[in-house]
Amino acid sequence: MRVVRPGESAPREADIAVAGEKFAKIGPSLPAEAKTIYDGKGRLAFPGVVDAHMHTGIYAPLAEDAVSESRAAAQGGVTSSLNYFRSGQYYLNKGGPYRDFFPEVLRLSQGRFHVDYGYHLAPMDATHIREIPELIERHGVTSFKIFMFYGSHGLHGRSDSQRDFLMIGPDERYDYAHFEFVMRGVAQAREQFRDKAAQISLSLHCETAEIMTAYAKMVETEGRLQGLAAYHAARPPHSEGLAVFIASYLANEAALPNINLLHLSSRKALAAALQMQQVFPHIDFRREVTIGHLMLDVNSRAGALAKVNPPIRPREDVEYLWEQLLAGKVHWVVSDHACCRHETKAAKNALGNIWLAKSGFGGTEYLLPALASEGAKRGLSYNRIAELTSHNPARRFGLNAKGDIAEGLDADVVLVDPKESWTIRAADSESTQGYTPFEGIELSARVKATFLRGALVCENGSVMGQPRGKYLHRPTA
Repeated sequence: MRVVRPGESAPREADIAVAGEKFAKIGPSLPAEAKTIYDGKGRLAFPGVVDAHMHTGIYAPLAEDAVSESRAAAQGGVTSSLNYFRSGQYYLNKGGPYRDFFPEVLRLSQGRFHVDYGYHLAPMDATHIREIPELIERHGVTSFKIFMFYGSHGLHGRSDSQRDFLMIGPDERYDYAHFEFVMRGVAQAREQFRDKAAQISLSLHCETAEIMTAYAKMVETEGRLQGLAAYHAARPPHSEGLAVFIASYLANEAALPNINLLHLSSRKALAAALQMQQVFPHIDFRREVTIGHLMLDVNSRAGALAKVNPPIRPREDVEYLWEQLLAGKVHWVVSDHACCRHETKAAKNALGNIWLAKSGFGGTEYLLPALASEGAKRGLSYNRIAELTSHNPARRFGLNAKGDIAEGLDADVVLVDPKESWTIRAADSESTQGYTPFEGIELSARVKATFLRGALVCENGSVMGQPRGKYLHRPTA
């Protein structure tokens, strides 16, 4: 097979030996001493994908979602699933301290994931901020999140009932002051756990609630735009860019150097992120884009099925994301997988109504093949793809045994045929979503086999065996 390693200039012919769930040796023409030999047939061997942005359990019970959506992940070569989770409506539909909440998340997860898994947590109130050190020490949660628009805007559109949605107390506010205090809490935790500080970080969903609320009302009232174009206009790119500016300034004020800017979807957002890197060079900003924002635009036939936050953008924004990705300005690519079943996604009697549709969709199973297919057309090297889908997120989020094909690391491998053309069909996915906005897109690379810690968990799209995913207590050894 041809081993694709991050940091190298090209794939190289090699055999891979595995012992005790770890890579034992990588090199040409290894002696055939193994009990089991798997013929790679000259395919590309990528390190297992680290899908660092998923939302398992957001719309369906976590115990169900963990099984089905991790099966879909394995189909796409994902071996590590990192899921954003929070208290409040959706997810477990509960408020209260993480001391009570998160052990339930872990209990519901255990024995159900077909890939290794972990969680990022969002501090929603003052109690959660105080719990950050305990979450790091006891549960190995080293990454946290702020949803910047939640203060006065709903998950799917305008809202006047945010406190009920967030399930926070009457004395709590989810606003810029809270965001600052979250940053200070994470910064203090980095001081407390200096040996782990490099892999303790804060992620932000950057959109500005006040601008979105005003524009959504305006676009909806005018009625000139429909579908994805209307939703793009209702959550305009300058709302995203302004939020990046605010987040960056607050990070500087709070002396928090590890900031992840999530799912940057537009020229204005990514340009703002690059500007802020120049203004605050001492902050280690990481910039993320999703495969959805790289593959879809507002003219997508999927229409309301592709509703997501931040929105799918016009083609010129998509091309800018690719331009900057090829220039090395993007650190990783993710799916932002949020399985939203058809009956949940579309309101009854309002099929196609962008304002009533729920936000989010799945796609973890298409992350690697779509990036390899579209990237190859644009000159993106396979080794760079290994960095974007595996090495970079693994190192940032404390998965020190993942992200590369190297002796001593977990034997997570994806075999890819880079010349097999196929068409995306939701019917072929293990996800329970039942549709996909990527339906009908033709790809030129296909995942043929996924190995998790040396064990074959998926071959030719068929997931095999019982769930064997382990919880990733981070930073891992």
